[in-house]
Amino acid sequence: MSTAALFKWQHFLPEIILLNARWYCCYSPSYRDLEEMMQERGMGVDHSTINRWVLKYVPELNKRIRPHLKPTNDSWRVDETYIKAKGVWKYLYRAVDSEGNTLDFMLSAQRGGKAAARFLRKVLKSQHTQAPRVITVDKNAAYPVAIDALKADETMEKETKLRQGGYLNNGIEQEHRSIKRVVKPMMEFKTFNSARSTLHGIEAMNMVCKGQVNGIKQGDSMSQVKFIEAIFRIAGYENADDTIVCP
Repeated sequence: MSTAALFKWQHFLPEIILLNARWYCCYSPSYRDLEEMMQERGMGVDHSTINRWVLKYVPELNKRIRPHLKPTNDSWRVDETYIKAKGVWKYLYRAVDSEGNTLDFMLSAQRGGKAAARFLRKVLKSQHTQAPRVITVDKNAAYPVAIDALKADETMEKETKLRQGGYLNNGIEQEHRSIKRVVKPMMEFKTFNSARSTLHGIEAMNMVCKGQVNGIKQGDSMSQVKFIEAIFRIAGYENADDTIVCP
């Protein structure tokens, strides 16, 4: 979708909309905090409007960063953590490689072999991942069932090794904290769909901040801002062959 169509009928510049969405997903201020911060800058934006911006634009942000992610390696760590939506615990499946780079994620209402298999299929289809040589999981019995099912229908190579053990997955357990740090101040999500949409932005910004984007160094916030402006085609940071260029 073109930038003009994406931001059609909005009363604020795309830069302001993306700024609020990025801040919310990076630093977890409340919507009312962002409303006050915009007031200090001379802009009267209601907190409910910012909420609508986040739910609409952060899934698009996640979609647009995918072609620019660096390739990951073939040693996977897979685990799930808990996210509360409308008073009920849901399951956030996540996968990283041995260097801590995010492979993919999926919010699920259910936990079990079918959900795990669905998530692994999603990871295998990601643009920046490669077929796993080894998959490290905890002692959850759902993962061997899921992996056997994927091998049976030839979605996953039969040579892929499965390693199970609590201590083996400490890396991804630690990595969950970067997501929990942002999610926790949000208290809990009102609906499953709002949780899923917001997590798209939180995970996307986590990948950007970790330096998983080509040409963006970890901790280089200015390059991160320019990259996001570039992928939304609002700052002119692009060249004739449609390759993103962040000066």
